[in-house]
Amino acid sequence: MIQLFIIAKNNFKENMEYQNIILEKEDRIVTITINRPKALNALNQGVLNELDHFFQNEADISQIDGVIITGAGERAFVAGADIKEFSGLTREIAMERGSNVHDIYFSIENFQRPVIAAVNGFALGGGCELAMACHMRVAGNKARFGQPEVNLGIIPGYGGTQRLVQLIGKAKALELMMTTEMIDAETALRLGLANHVVPHGEEIEKAKELIKTIGTKSPLAISEVIKCVNTYFDKNANGYTQEIASFSELSITEDFKEGAAAFVEKRKANWKGK
Repeated sequence: MIQLFIIAKNNFKENMEYQNIILEKEDRIVTITINRPKALNALNQGVLNELDHFFQNEADISQIDGVIITGAGERAFVAGADIKEFSGLTREIAMERGSNVHDIYFSIENFQRPVIAAVNGFALGGGCELAMACHMRVAGNKARFGQPEVNLGIIPGYGGTQRLVQLIGKAKALELMMTTEMIDAETALRLGLANHVVPHGEEIEKAKELIKTIGTKSPLAISEVIKCVNTYFDKNANGYTQEIASFSELSITEDFKEGAAAFVEKRKANWKGK
């Protein structure tokens, strides 16, 4: 049965009935569960459209401290793109689809609150690329990561050739993409693909723990950290210039004044996000 979850309007900007994902909000943390377990949560157009709608239209950063993305069931985070939708693919359709998914993943990567992938099983192909678009990855000890696209005579098309290199380096990224080797959670941790490894089933709790810690910091500063780090990988921008700009903008905020006062007075800061 398809599960629908309607978000209250006081939490998000716009309502939508979702048929491929489930949204839950608790303690200022939104958990997005990709809900196609019989298909190992493969990314069909419906999933992609709903992820896009959430990040572009619904998510109100004033109401949340972070987002967790995970997969339904015991076996998979996301086991890849839905290959059934690739039949009849033309160059033009492939170009449009790739561009659209890149935009969706960029909206996740540039989201102003931390987005954490809770990887509870297979994260392959487009699923691995989705996890890499998130700011961090918490892997269960049953998680498996891989980019098997060359087995189909194609390459990673949702940012994998770029983000995998950013995370684990050129040589190892080339090896994994060309051999299609699937790696376990501990290997992903050692390579820098995963931030943490936890027992299977504890991925979401660890992700919530991280977001709650980040939620005690200045939300304006967190947003600027995300912006500056992402600028490092933007070939059309200068990360140092962005850092100076962000630093100077934050220096005149109420949050900076409050943070400095709280430090001197040895008390917890009361952030306003202003």
